[in-house]
Amino acid sequence: MVLRYWYLLLSSWPRLLELVYWPALQIITWGFLQNYISQNAGFFARAGGTLVGAVILWDILFRGQLGFSISFLEEMWARNMGNLMMSPLKPIEFLIALMVMSLIRLAIGVIPMTLLAMIFFDFNLYGIGFPLVAFFCNLIFTSWSVGIFVSGLVLRHGLGAESIVWTLMFGLMPLACVYYPVTVLPHWLQYVAWALPPTYAFEGMRTLLTRQEFRGDLMAEAFAINVLLLVASFTIFLVLLRSARKHGSLLQSGE
Repeated sequence: MVLRYWYLLLSSWPRLLELVYWPALQIITWGFLQNYISQNAGFFARAGGTLVGAVILWDILFRGQLGFSISFLEEMWARNMGNLMMSPLKPIEFLIALMVMSLIRLAIGVIPMTLLAMIFFDFNLYGIGFPLVAFFCNLIFTSWSVGIFVSGLVLRHGLGAESIVWTLMFGLMPLACVYYPVTVLPHWLQYVAWALPPTYAFEGMRTLLTRQEFRGDLMAEAFAINVLLLVASFTIFLVLLRSARKHGSLLQSGE
């Protein structure tokens, strides 16, 4: 039995990656946050709400992707993907349905969270007004891009790659600067951070709460990157779907 599980582990690179992934992610994320706090101890006295706001926006990003991917995984778990792909259903129609379910699942999870933030922490996310719409749209577009991409990977490689669905978004957390500004990162890593749309949303949120200034330029840049990501992720999904059909992965979706 040990050999069985050992061979199973060696045959799946996502399983091997996951063993290193979480410890590395924890030390990087909280290490940067520690540096930020130690450098700005007095800042938090006048920046109330930035951490609560960051938690809520991060939940929008994460649950947007998870709501998309869970609906997809339910088809994989039920071994129903082959049936769907043999039906008249078009890939774009399938992905739009997953996007709609993502919004429904997100609303169920996030709305109670924002109400709790009002009651316990006196933080009214809805009081942000129009900027909240810009933050939300950019974050949900990114979550869909990631959801489409990981769904394509699972479609091609089977449920052995399922762990990517749960872990990839967390890998973006240190680079998206959820809890600290981009300036905390090493200089060379800041270029990578600015290539990610969520970075602009979190930087914009902190600027709005600390300086009462809405950075429309940041939201426009994030939107442009999101358009490119959505097009790229949809293209990759179609390529992986074609490959899955060619290799018979749609009917053999096990690990």
